[in-house]
Amino acid sequence: MSVWKQLALSLVVLVAAAAAWVKFFPGSDRVLASWGMDWAVAAVAKPEPDAARQGEGQRSGGRMLVGAEPVGAATINDRLQAIGTGRANATVTVNPYTSGRLTAFLVESGAHIEKGQVIATLDSETEEIALERAKIARDDAAARVTRMEALRKSNAATAVQLTEAQLALRNGDLAVHDAQLALDRRSVISPIAGVVGILPIEAGNYVTSQSAIATVDDRSSILVDFWVPERFAAAVKVGAEISATPLANPKQSYKGAVSAVDNRIDDKSRTLWVQARIANPADSLRAGMSFQVSMRFPGDTYPAVSPLAVLWGTDGAFVWTVRDGKVERMPVRIVQRNTETVLVEAPLKAGEMVVTEGVQSVREGGAVRIAGEDEPPRAADASGT
Repeated sequence: MSVWKQLALSLVVLVAAAAAWVKFFPGSDRVLASWGMDWAVAAVAKPEPDAARQGEGQRSGGRMLVGAEPVGAATINDRLQAIGTGRANATVTVNPYTSGRLTAFLVESGAHIEKGQVIATLDSETEEIALERAKIARDDAAARVTRMEALRKSNAATAVQLTEAQLALRNGDLAVHDAQLALDRRSVISPIAGVVGILPIEAGNYVTSQSAIATVDDRSSILVDFWVPERFAAAVKVGAEISATPLANPKQSYKGAVSAVDNRIDDKSRTLWVQARIANPADSLRAGMSFQVSMRFPGDTYPAVSPLAVLWGTDGAFVWTVRDGKVERMPVRIVQRNTETVLVEAPLKAGEMVVTEGVQSVREGGAVRIAGEDEPPRAADASGT
């Protein structure tokens, strides 16, 4: 291609680009007017007003027309829900003190028993004989003391003999007490009040001190163990109110309070072990039940903006706020993203407007009009029309 053809083609491209700039650039008329080239504006037709309104960055009365939404407010970390497991207020597996043959059960499975009540008995003939023998020896020692005291009054016995007789009597008393204790331990008693579980063994079996005779649960109240996320560790306090709903019966809810908080965070799950107590006066709850535990906290409140309002710059996220008809660039820190809003940390007030449409065309301090708002009346021209 010859040189003059290349020059002609370049000239055509430059003219087309200049015409496009004059036609579509919003501020081209003012730029050309400042250069003394008003004729160029008239030479290139501008888009129709209706078409211009369809584009981004349109102007209305000298102000940029934008879409905006009000800032809301949302609270987070104000509610905790966790799954917990219930257990009895106290649970005891009852074992006999000594070995022997189980002769009888004195309670049945499901029975409510009191503290100290006998559950079962072991064979005790040997212990009964030992108790009788100890009592005979003790009685003989007591009679000897009586005789020595009488002889001592007539100086027929020495003080040493009286002391020895009294010592034998005290040893006799201890022997009776020891034999009585051995006999008592042939009876298996419950150390707590509660409900007897299913009996795992039957009468007639030989048992040892390691044999489980019965399990007793104190269900007067139920303890619920649950684990809370690390961020709630400082908010959970002993005595805080909780609501527990059995997963097997969602229509029923129980009120309770935190009874214990563990002293450390589990380094594997990053959770804190918390224990709550629920009253069970109707005995409708059982150990091992699962509960959905709910707790309420004051929480943290943050401004909530539309996801369309959040932009990113070299220094991080920001939004355009509309104040007194002008836009201001407001840096924000994103706290949480939700489905319809974004929670941010910034000096924004509820109800304040942030730009959501036309954000690419606004500039710091630029005058804007929010779409949907009434346009202010225009001043009358010089002709009075």
